[in-house]
Amino acid sequence: MDAATPEAGLPLCASHTLEEKGRAFLWDVRQYGRNEVAFVMRFEGQLRAYLNRCVHVPTQMDWQPGEFLDIEKRYILCTLHGAAYEPHSGRCIGGPCGRGRLTPVAVAERDGQVYWYPSRDIVPVPPLPVPEPPAPGGSAAPAAPESPP
Repeated sequence: MDAATPEAGLPLCASHTLEEKGRAFLWDVRQYGRNEVAFVMRFEGQLRAYLNRCVHVPTQMDWQPGEFLDIEKRYILCTLHGAAYEPHSGRCIGGPCGRGRLTPVAVAERDGQVYWYPSRDIVPVPPLPVPEPPAPGGSAAPAAPESPP
């Protein structure tokens, strides 16, 4: 299996870049046709990955890029209204998120690399179209007329 196919996972980052309870790695995804951001972090030796979207208000949660944990590094915290989530399950444990749960994203670690496994609902962002070069022999845009001195 090729490492760049969804069946094998898409490479995200080197394993050593995810320090225990440190800064998460962020990447762009699409869910139901909408652009979203996902994150993966190392928590108590295991990778945890979710969409970066609070259950209470659909907004990104990190207080600095990739910084999700509270000051004691025990919970994922939404900076907007203080919703707190258990990192192992993504389950809301306090604040205005009720009985909600963060949307998990499948990841794995293999041979010093972290891989993401797209799902039916969460897929890679399509690449931007590359503009086509002008046709050979095509004329360049006319120059703007010079203004009188």
